Amino acid sequence: MESDTQELIHRPSVASDEPEKLKDEPELHEPGRHSRTFGIDLVLQPFRWIAMLARELNPSFIFGVFLVYGLSQGFTGSFFRVVSDYYWKDVQKIQPSAVQMFSGLYYIPWLMKPVWGVLTDVFPVYGYRRRPYFIFAGILGTMASLIVSAVTGLPVAMALLCFVGLSVCVAMADVTIDACIATNSINKPKLAPDMQSLCGFLSSLGALVGYSSSGFLVHHLGPQAALSLMAVPAVLLVLLGFVLFESKNYLVSDKEKSWVKVGTAVRGMGRTIKHSAVWQPSLYMFLSLALSISTHEGQFYWYTDKTAGPHFSQEFVGMIYAIGAMASMVGVLIYHKFLKDFRFRTLLFYAQLLYGVSGILDLFFVLRWNLKLGLPDPIFVIMEECTSRIITRIRWIPMIVLSTKLCPLGIEGTFFALLMCIDSLGSLAHKIGGGLLLQALHVTRTDFRNLWLALFIRNVLRLCTLCFIFLVPNASPSDVLVPPDLLKSSGNGDCIDGGDSEHYEETLQLAKLGNGDDV
Repeated sequence: MESDTQELIHRPSVASDEPEKLKDEPELHEPGRHSRTFGIDLVLQPFRWIAMLARELNPSFIFGVFLVYGLSQGFTGSFFRVVSDYYWKDVQKIQPSAVQMFSGLYYIPWLMKPVWGVLTDVFPVYGYRRRPYFIFAGILGTMASLIVSAVTGLPVAMALLCFVGLSVCVAMADVTIDACIATNSINKPKLAPDMQSLCGFLSSLGALVGYSSSGFLVHHLGPQAALSLMAVPAVLLVLLGFVLFESKNYLVSDKEKSWVKVGTAVRGMGRTIKHSAVWQPSLYMFLSLALSISTHEGQFYWYTDKTAGPHFSQEFVGMIYAIGAMASMVGVLIYHKFLKDFRFRTLLFYAQLLYGVSGILDLFFVLRWNLKLGLPDPIFVIMEECTSRIITRIRWIPMIVLSTKLCPLGIEGTFFALLMCIDSLGSLAHKIGGGLLLQALHVTRTDFRNLWLALFIRNVLRLCTLCFIFLVPNASPSDVLVPPDLLKSSGNGDCIDGGDSEHYEETLQLAKLGNGDDV
């Protein structure tokens, strides 16, 4: 499969075939023609790669990844990050430590991903298990974005509830795609890195659009009005719920059987997580996230401060993050081209090491040492953002690939949701931990004297994560980490057959126009 994939990716296009030479054609034109051929081939290569994935996996799967990762997560996440920061700062006038802890609450819906998975499996609506939940998520996201953008003087608690509602919208849509990714990673393990590269690339592309437009729209519309655009991805999720192909074949009499299967799956997850090959890397991923505490809100307030900070404009803040999103795509390409076959332990060790060392750039910036080196603030902050984004992406993708390798056949979707729940718990810890640290060091809207100390502590904790690298298996992405027969039998008679995975996983398919199954 790998040789076929590489052959497809590197196969010359029809447009690159050399025309027959004329007898009097001078040899001087050869280099130019080869250069044009190479340029066309370079442009077409990503499209050939996506076409290969669509043929090997499913076109509808690629569409679902584009919608959920590119638009719902990529655009929504990036646009929300900038606009919500200005909303809390300029509209609600909240302290940075409080905003940092508020942002941790956005991860609560991601902690509930296994619950969303069980809901879609066990509680159908009018005989459908997928369509209604896409529609529900889209309606919830639309209502939350419109309320927070339209109501003037909204209480802080209500605004926070709306933001959590937006997070629920994205998390529910993410469950089905993650289940499909886990299933395809098990069935075609050699394409697992490619799928994560696609997810990362689309997420970064959506983030690029979100960041590029956020600063401009905040400046011209204001942060509260700009939040209304968050309804666009949510409405598209509603549309996906109506065009998604799903046969209405769920029988009410099967509900009791479904609960039995859920109970069996839960016990299967318990047995799987006790396996040393599973709980050790899961613990490392949690620690690597929890110990990397976030000081983002303190830095954001400092970026925009008129006296203590560089006082970046709203447009420039959006441009910083947009350039960072492009750098994140570069990180995806670096991983896909050069690093996807490296062993997990080796790659994660050096990625975490670089992650800790690169944090020194933030420290340099806050202490204004960049000015002593003759580097202006705009140039230095863009350099720092690009470096951080590339390393973060190279560090994150192998952890996701490793997560897909830890899922046993039969409950892969539910167990992958559990692993992502553990990661979300680590993200919640690193947000709240950063907020408590900013509060303990008295970093406020106007006092940034101890911000450098918060950054120093954050960098030390990042390097401390290396002490737990032994928990990561010294295996390559193509190796089998979980025994295939782990859930085949057990002492209490529970058995999860891989054939039953169809009950939990369904490939996303779009209804054809004119199909009798259209809703």
